[in-house]
Amino acid sequence: MAAGLLVILLLWLCPAPRARAEDAALAALFTAAGVEGTLVIEAINSGARYVHHDARARQAFIAASTFKVFNTLIAVEEGAIAAADAPLPWDGTLYDFPDWNRDQTLATAFKVSCVWCYQALARRVGAGKYLAYLRLAGYGQLQEPFAVSTFWLDGALTISAEQQVAFLRQVVQRRLPFRPSTYETLAAIMRADAGPDYRLYAKTGWSTRTTPGIGWYIGYVERGDETWLFALNLDTQSASDLPLRRQLTLDALRIKGILPPLPAVASEAPMDTSR
Repeated sequence: MAAGLLVILLLWLCPAPRARAEDAALAALFTAAGVEGTLVIEAINSGARYVHHDARARQAFIAASTFKVFNTLIAVEEGAIAAADAPLPWDGTLYDFPDWNRDQTLATAFKVSCVWCYQALARRVGAGKYLAYLRLAGYGQLQEPFAVSTFWLDGALTISAEQQVAFLRQVVQRRLPFRPSTYETLAAIMRADAGPDYRLYAKTGWSTRTTPGIGWYIGYVERGDETWLFALNLDTQSASDLPLRRQLTLDALRIKGILPPLPAVASEAPMDTSR
């Protein structure tokens, strides 16, 4: 009898974690697209929150090019590159992505998700600095030892959608020890769209090291007095799935009234198929 009461007391004091309620509108978008994935949307001020596939939102995947958000802050702060328009000379190596085969700046490297550009910056920063910043921010999970120029690509660094949102919250609220000018440089190159009453900041990511591959779209929307953070990842079978990263996210943000609806005569801008 006493043992039974003890079990009941422990269950009352330490309830099992419960999954957050599934958002039906978000789930319908993924079902209509025929893809498996997750999306977390969270408001900084009001605390409003919408989630599709809560279990997957807590599952870690290769960070891929979403790490360029943090990587930009680190590279600028550490003096690996001075500013958004600072040059990154191309060495003539031919890559499968034509947009990489030319001289770049930090701004263009972020826009076209240029891997060799950020690898060059990573070598300038050094492994020790990365390790310190990753620990400070609580960013994902890092397996050690790691290769300084590939750790966000080769599986050493993984992160969940939930962790992406937590990191973005630190960026938006400027909780990390970066200079204001460093944050401003990131914002300038991360802005993906803007309208009369909103600004969208975003970054894509794509990893093909697993089967299926993983596509990412993360960022935040500033509208009125609220900032909405978001992180999406989904299974990708090929590059033809990449437009869904942005499309599903923007559709979700519109359904929730975070972004304004498209005008009846307008059409979407070409989808971003960058890595």
